[in-house]
Amino acid sequence: MHRIRSSLMVLTTAAVLWPLQAAAQTTVYRCPGNVYTSSADISAKEAEAKGCKTIEGAPITVIQGSRPRTGSPVPASGPRPADSKVEPAQQRARDGDARRILESELKKEEEQLEQMRKEFNNGEPERRGDERNYQKYLDRVAEMKAAIARKESDIAAIKREISKLPAS
Repeated sequence: MHRIRSSLMVLTTAAVLWPLQAAAQTTVYRCPGNVYTSSADISAKEAEAKGCKTIEGAPITVIQGSRPRTGSPVPASGPRPADSKVEPAQQRARDGDARRILESELKKEEEQLEQMRKEFNNGEPERRGDERNYQKYLDRVAEMKAAIARKESDIAAIKREISKLPAS
């Protein structure tokens, strides 16, 4: 987010400076920290002393970004205050609940997969009455195969989540 704001600030500054450069043939400098300035604001010696480089070639377009809020930033995630820690017994109970939920979900998904495989019949499911057109049958077979692959992927994801939980 900070990079975007910096880029927008740079682009805005250059957009302001570009007409000045065309009108007065001023030199534009890019200083460390992506700060752009013109020869109207800084002399060549000052620019060199600050480590600024002359910008030549394509014009620069700058779009003004919003100013960052002042005050104390609120971290999106980070360490919790000491008084909000979860007791070990409570955490074990939560982990146990999560494991039971995931295991029941895994069992349900595996049952659904078994039913789907049975209906799929190794790639040769029974034709239905509305499938007089062979292409409709092939489309249904392809959909069934894709659904089985998705279900297998879901089961693998649930197993990965279970493996992340501490042993009970």
